[in-house]
Amino acid sequence: MSISPVRFIRDVQLGIKNLMLHKLRSFLTMLGLVFGVGSVIAMLAVGEGASEVALEQIRKLGSRNIIVSAQKPAEERGQSNVRTRISIYGLLYADMQRLEGTIPTVRRIVPVKLIEKEGRLKNRSLEMRIVGTNEHWFDLVERPVIAGRVLTKLDIEEKANVVVLTEHGARRLLASEGAIGETLRLGSNYYKVIGIVTSESASEGAMQTPDQMTDAYIPVSTAREQIGDYFTQNKSGTNIRELVELHQMILEVDEEGHVEATANAIERMLATFHKKKDYVMNVPLTLLRQAETTKRTFNIVLGAIAGISLLVGGIGIMNIMLASVTERTREIGIRRAIGAKQRQIVAQFLIETVVLSFTGGLFGIGVGVLIPWIIEKAVGMPTIVSMSSLVLSLGISVSVGMIFGIYPAMRAAALDPIIALRHE
Repeated sequence: MSISPVRFIRDVQLGIKNLMLHKLRSFLTMLGLVFGVGSVIAMLAVGEGASEVALEQIRKLGSRNIIVSAQKPAEERGQSNVRTRISIYGLLYADMQRLEGTIPTVRRIVPVKLIEKEGRLKNRSLEMRIVGTNEHWFDLVERPVIAGRVLTKLDIEEKANVVVLTEHGARRLLASEGAIGETLRLGSNYYKVIGIVTSESASEGAMQTPDQMTDAYIPVSTAREQIGDYFTQNKSGTNIRELVELHQMILEVDEEGHVEATANAIERMLATFHKKKDYVMNVPLTLLRQAETTKRTFNIVLGAIAGISLLVGGIGIMNIMLASVTERTREIGIRRAIGAKQRQIVAQFLIETVVLSFTGGLFGIGVGVLIPWIIEKAVGMPTIVSMSSLVLSLGISVSVGMIFGIYPAMRAAALDPIIALRHE
């Protein structure tokens, strides 16, 4: 038989009244659940925030992009002390042509040449990384334009002496100048500044982004003609001499479902024409899936650890309710003697445990929201408190209260009325 709303409200009021008779004991009992719920929410928020930073960094690379980078072969590393030797490795313009012509799922390819040169404007200078690329770079590596424009197809065709700077580089070199239209010297060549894009840290989390804080973007055709493929640099008395046509290629695939198959096709083709393993491939989509799997595992582990506090809180509730049964044995006997049924006694004690656990859960939510806020303000670590974690924690808190309250309630209902009435 169902309990009427009037009786239910009366039982809740009675349960609250019984708990308020022992305010300190009820409060101390709730503390286990308060800190349990709070720790579950806080740990999930910290874990969610840390994971989201890594996931966002990977998403910026594009789920349909494949990044192939030149890499010096393992057998040639550590041979920089050989002064006369030229190291020839990396990606080729021919690789780009082959990939464009033979793999139909490749929508477009962005070639990248990377050269470090000193950027100079009047009496200001800055070590910069020149990025020779085409107009599609700014579609695949999305950075908002702050001023001016980015490279166009016409710039590539005309081998124009134009440059697009990052915000960081522009502030360092053009702080007191009108940025757009200035002439910037990069190495021994001069370029007209046509645009400025936002800066992005070169490495955030575990993923290396294609751009850096001090990049200067010029047409790849201009870089090939004016700078060439041969690179020499003196470091610590040692001449580094290298011949690299392309340092990187960013390939966009037509559909996300084709990414992994396309990556395998690219790997097979490059392996056919490269006798040495002088390239490395990164597939952001694969990394994204791995990161999401790791994130789920991480959240489960954190939730399980924090759930131990809830278990301790549940044991505290069982303990206090067992003590309450002993204290209220005579009251239970009187209620049974005047006609109260066993299920009514069970319901009364369960209502008290639910009130206790629900109230503790609400306070725990407050603590759980407060701790991530303090962490974010104090150390700058991003945290994310999700609605699902709040609902889940409160639900677990109430469930723990009910589970650990069943035994004391059944024990109270099983008391013999005659023996209970004789209890002193």
